[in-house]
Amino acid sequence: MILRKLHLPIYILLLSLFLVFQSCKKKPQKNSPKKQDLTEVNRLLATGYKLYENEELDSSYYYYNKAKSAAEIKKDTSRIIHSLAWIAQIQADLGDYSGSESTAVEALPFLDNNDKYPNGRWNIYNTLGNNYIHTFDNVNALYYFNKSLIIKTDPIEKYGIRNNIALVYMAQEKYQDAIQILSLLTLKKEILEDPEAYSRILDNLGYCYYKVQNPKSLAYLNQSVKIRLQENNDRGLIGSYYHLFHYYKKSNLNLAAHYANLAYEKATKVHQVDDRLECLALLIQNSPDNKSKEFSALYLKINDSIDKVRLKAKNQFAKIRYDSTKEKNENLKLKAQTILQQEKQQNKNLLLYFVVAVIITMSIVVGNFLVAKNKREKIKSAYNTEIRIAKKLHDELANDVFHTMAFAETQDLSTNANKEILLSLLDTIYSRTRNISKENSSIEAGPLFTSNLKEMMSAFNSSAINVLINGIDTIDWPNVDNNTKITMYRVLQELLVNMKKHSHCSLAVIIFKKNENKLQIDYSDNGVGATIEELNLKNGLQNVENRIQSIKGTITFETKSDKGFKVHITFPI
Repeated sequence: MILRKLHLPIYILLLSLFLVFQSCKKKPQKNSPKKQDLTEVNRLLATGYKLYENEELDSSYYYYNKAKSAAEIKKDTSRIIHSLAWIAQIQADLGDYSGSESTAVEALPFLDNNDKYPNGRWNIYNTLGNNYIHTFDNVNALYYFNKSLIIKTDPIEKYGIRNNIALVYMAQEKYQDAIQILSLLTLKKEILEDPEAYSRILDNLGYCYYKVQNPKSLAYLNQSVKIRLQENNDRGLIGSYYHLFHYYKKSNLNLAAHYANLAYEKATKVHQVDDRLECLALLIQNSPDNKSKEFSALYLKINDSIDKVRLKAKNQFAKIRYDSTKEKNENLKLKAQTILQQEKQQNKNLLLYFVVAVIITMSIVVGNFLVAKNKREKIKSAYNTEIRIAKKLHDELANDVFHTMAFAETQDLSTNANKEILLSLLDTIYSRTRNISKENSSIEAGPLFTSNLKEMMSAFNSSAINVLINGIDTIDWPNVDNNTKITMYRVLQELLVNMKKHSHCSLAVIIFKKNENKLQIDYSDNGVGATIEELNLKNGLQNVENRIQSIKGTITFETKSDKGFKVHITFPI
């Protein structure tokens, strides 16, 4: 029966352990992530582009780098690629082609896992191709231009890549291959409708014709200049004048020098330092000595200045990258510390939950055990009471009834003397029955408690035994706990029953004393006493000890054979 009652707390403990272990497992990420708030990333990208348009390249670099870091936090691959493409472009604009290549290569792993952003892929491949053109690595330039050519983008962008491929062929002096590409481009509707793209194709085609000594060369070069002048395309005019210089450098030195000067002026106007240096190199080679020295000095000055500017920019960009990386690492470290603290707190909470679950389970187990124990004790007490009542009925009341019946059967009840004896015997039977009933009935713990207690103890008086009671009225019984009063009543009853059955005393004294917050009861009689071994065999006294302990009291026995019997009881009230 007890094992069945323990099933519930065991189930509770197992359920608690299961929940704790389940909480320790990492929760799987949901397949449908929440939509990211990319407002800040987009703001940084827009600021970077605006600054680039205003030619504030260092500030533009800063914001694109911030946008990259913010996109990394959001794990937005497309914006990471976008940011890296612009950073690489800024580095290339400042002549840092190796730095631009490193930045573009940094984006390649992101391209492998992102097919939803073809423009980003196109920008990275195109940037790498242009870098390799400027560093004379024509093989790699051609490789990346061809890779960008197969990406699905706008037709005008594809035609731009084909033009770049033609530039690679021109660098390799494969002019016929370049002419084949450029000639086809001049027939495309999108090119014809875009003056900038069309003038660029015409200029490159005219230069290729010049290299293969085709007489159509000058017409294409002049047509390109005309369109660019109409569009105020100063950057494009630099290339046109540069090609016209080469066209005239063998046939008309003055006209060649004129176009070299025009190219230098446009490069100066649009702050194209590399083009300025290249134009100055042409002027140095094709000018009189006095002018050549002047151009040489200017060349050295600009070259020295641009080297310092580029070195400063490169260092500045490196610092921006370093600061960004440092900030990112600090944020990651702080995030890791936060996660660790959260895990520690979670572990503490789990431990606390487990301890609470164990405590609750143990409380239920102990509670059930105590309830079961109390029930067993009640059953045992009821059983002992039944045995005691049966024994009293058999040993005392049955004997009295038998003697009375025998007296009635053998004696003449018509005489007054015998009638009196019979009435006396019947009165004795009634008294015994009444005492047995009171001894095992419920105890009144209210206002009648004191009187009932006195009556119970006085009932043990007889012609042979005198029971004296002292101090009972000095105790404030209404303020004593009911359970304590009932327990004390049963204890005194057990002691007096034991006295009547075993002590053979003629005098028993019960003294009540209040000692601070404790009640002291001293019992003594002048009976035969008993040894400790004999006491251990008396169930009644064992019950007395158990009852006193149940109200947190103490009891001591003083007894020896033929020396009387004493009991000292103390318990809180």
